[in-house]
Amino acid sequence: MKWVHTKVDLDKHVIVPRLHHTIDSPDKTVEDYISNLSKTSIDFSKPLWELHILNIKTSDAESIIVLRIHHSLGDGMSLMSLVLACTRQISNPEALPTLPVRKTSNPDPVNSGRIWWTIQLIWNTIIDVLMFVATTLFLKDTMTPLNSGRKKEGVVGPRRFVYRTVSLDDIKLIKNGMKTTINDVVMGVSLAGLSRYLNTRYGEAKEDKGATEKKNNLPKNIRLRATLIMNVRPSSGIHGLAEMMEKGSKAKWGNKIGFVLLPFNIALQDDPLDYVRQMKATIDRKKHSREAMVTFFIIEMVLKLFGAKV
Repeated sequence: MKWVHTKVDLDKHVIVPRLHHTIDSPDKTVEDYISNLSKTSIDFSKPLWELHILNIKTSDAESIIVLRIHHSLGDGMSLMSLVLACTRQISNPEALPTLPVRKTSNPDPVNSGRIWWTIQLIWNTIIDVLMFVATTLFLKDTMTPLNSGRKKEGVVGPRRFVYRTVSLDDIKLIKNGMKTTINDVVMGVSLAGLSRYLNTRYGEAKEDKGATEKKNNLPKNIRLRATLIMNVRPSSGIHGLAEMMEKGSKAKWGNKIGFVLLPFNIALQDDPLDYVRQMKATIDRKKHSREAMVTFFIIEMVLKLFGAKV
């Protein structure tokens, strides 16, 4: 396959389905619509993007827009940059939007002579890369109710995108009180949800039908990990499309992502904030590693040597 120039017919890309406004559950209708989209592929005879406008009022919005883009056009960071580059600042209609930059007064650890910091960085990177390779070859996660059903049936169930809207002010309140990041809080909530869900499922599987969420039904040493996708571009922020397409530009267009394996310590905690503390410690450890850069290099070399089809 190769790229070819073509004319864009907006009627083939902007899709407005007919939806009844008297639908009993608009939120579920949106989830069903997106789920059905994931079961079909984009027509390769046209540019690989679609814009679906759902004129239906949900619990969070007056209407919904679903932007469907093929992954070959770019990764999440470049696509978000493209969407934001289509907008302009209210105060200056000619200027692109900007992202806040966190200011830090800490000197560069390598150039400032912090040798032990550098040794830890190298050691963490070696361990993380070995775990990544081992996971690719043989080291699998523990079979839990999250994945045992699909493996037993031998088929993968239909995809489903379920979303919940939460208050950013609530997340910031926890972030500021614990001196963490928003990512730490969100991952802590994810850890708490997974732990309680698995505890309930294991309780249902036991003969004791009276098992509750407070009773610890979890087996020990559950290995459960998430794959985090990291942006490895040397240039961050929002860039215009023309700048990203220029030859020699640091704001590259395309796929520039590395992978990080993030372990979840599945357990029940008496204090809900302990979930946030655990994820902060795990994420801080992962930040002190170059796992994403190395995995990006490994994947890029494999594709160059063997090709995408292999």
